[in-house]
Amino acid sequence: MHFSTRTLAAAIVTALSLPVTAADIDIYGKANLTVQSSDEGEGSFTEVKSNASRIGLKGTHELSDGLFVVYKAEFQVDLDGDSAKGDSITDRNQYVGLKGNFGEILIGHNDTLTKQIQGKVDLFSDLNGDIKSLWKGENRMSDSITYKSAKFGDFQFGLTYVAEDSVDGEDATSIAVMYGDQALKKSKLYAAISVDSEMNGYDITRAVVSGKLGGFTLGAIAQTQENIDSGQEMDGFMVSAKYPINNWTLKGQVQTASFDGGDDKTGVTVGADYALAKSTKVFGFYTTFDMDTGADEDYLGVGLEYKF
Repeated sequence: MHFSTRTLAAAIVTALSLPVTAADIDIYGKANLTVQSSDEGEGSFTEVKSNASRIGLKGTHELSDGLFVVYKAEFQVDLDGDSAKGDSITDRNQYVGLKGNFGEILIGHNDTLTKQIQGKVDLFSDLNGDIKSLWKGENRMSDSITYKSAKFGDFQFGLTYVAEDSVDGEDATSIAVMYGDQALKKSKLYAAISVDSEMNGYDITRAVVSGKLGGFTLGAIAQTQENIDSGQEMDGFMVSAKYPINNWTLKGQVQTASFDGGDDKTGVTVGADYALAKSTKVFGFYTTFDMDTGADEDYLGVGLEYKF
């Protein structure tokens, strides 16, 4: 489904006009633009890219003591102007649900549990070095129901179910168990494991771990995936690290993908962020992909990100 700018503006104005007592409403967004030199195997070129820039509405409404409605309507906005006519605003996570002492259940268009559990381990998410460049599993699915249990100590269980949506369709599931806090603010260690079945054409198992050691934040992801139609399997591994120095954050990660038949792929990304304020940063990165089959790729960019 595509939305015009006028439709989105009307939705925001409507939300802002709701009585304050009706619900807690947040208008939020992120603008992320890079100027970069890109080489995808046929020579380098310069481009301006909008990297998953977005705007959205989210909030809660207390129905009774301990029971809340939760909702979100988020849209991707292509600030570089490169999208086809009518595609400059597209859907991201959009759902409504209930939250209480039983946990949380959400219905709509949402990230699967396998996508969610990677948390902040992928340090170059939405840029060319994003883990989705080599792996499957970064799915945002329509017709989905997502349940997350209440926490049992530091443990939590989650399930995404995707309905068939047609007589000839196939349903799918994404199941995960999580330990700790993704942001590492409430726990020193975060770990999770998930299993996808029939999800967007793949069966996937993903394991994630992250923690702090000295001043470093370290993370790792291991993944196996199988194409349901072809039976081709892949084993992959990714490690990442970041280190803050005053307003700077130095970052790097390495990702591998080994496919049946000896087709090996490797991605390496290094970069640095400089915080101008809590809401704003400038950054630079270099990404290189080494492919056994297919063209090697290289990306060098600088960018500006503003969150509100």
